[in-house]
Amino acid sequence: MVKAIDNECVRVTILQSSACSGCAAKQMCSSAEAKEKDVDVFTADSAVYGVGQKVKLEGRLSDGRRAAIIAYGLPLLLMLPVLFFATRLSGSETTGALWALGSVALYYIVVFLFFRGLLQQHFSFTIRKV
Repeated sequence: MVKAIDNECVRVTILQSSACSGCAAKQMCSSAEAKEKDVDVFTADSAVYGVGQKVKLEGRLSDGRRAAIIAYGLPLLLMLPVLFFATRLSGSETTGALWALGSVALYYIVVFLFFRGLLQQHFSFTIRKV
């Protein structure tokens, strides 16, 4: 649902629900949860949409794959060599594991601080009326 419109940016609120949200017993189950999330969609046709209007967001499959590689693949490729070398150098598996976890935390911090804007440009949604 469209929440706000600002020049060429349409802010859409989506309902992100858990996998069990479609279950018939969700009323009696405490594990069914849903969160609202705002997504900014940049489009030249922002004047076509109105606040409160239901819309459909679409993303490309290639964007999903690229996001999975950035979020999971690259940190794994960083963590394994750090784990191996830190364990070999220190002689302690605990120390190696802490170094590996630290390297992954540093990876996410660097991505967030320095590449966030670049990622927002490459990963985008398209919007359609329902």
